[in-house]
Amino acid sequence: MLKTIQISQKFLKFYSLLMAGMLMVACDSKPVNVEPTLSGAWIRALPTGSGMTAGFGTFYNPGQTAIQIVSFSSPSFGEISLHRTEWVDGVSRMREVPELSIGADSRIVLEPGGYHLMLMMPKGEIQPGHTVTLEMTTADGRNFSFVVPVERR
Repeated sequence: MLKTIQISQKFLKFYSLLMAGMLMVACDSKPVNVEPTLSGAWIRALPTGSGMTAGFGTFYNPGQTAIQIVSFSSPSFGEISLHRTEWVDGVSRMREVPELSIGADSRIVLEPGGYHLMLMMPKGEIQPGHTVTLEMTTADGRNFSFVVPVERR
């Protein structure tokens, strides 16, 4: 009976050391890069004769650290920039935003009257039923691609 208890104690000691080692490795590991998402996205159909339109949606950063979005591009447009509509002295003004930070486990909404994308110099038809590939670059050099429908709202 005494021998069985000694074996069990040795096993428990080994198991405890093994679990402690695994915990140390798990705590010391680097977080996995988690990709941001874009939901509810849409691009306003291009009015006849217009050289620009706007894009909207919700960016979500599921990661454990903030990300900084530094640029947007698309094969369908010559230029894309991020803007924010602000009220200054009772007048609505659009201001370009050079960088957008999305906190860890946070969302940023792009909507009419707030943050939005300005898509300029279209390279073809931008009408309902079409889609636009939107490419986003972060400050750490990562690139993400989203396919966004064109809608008339």
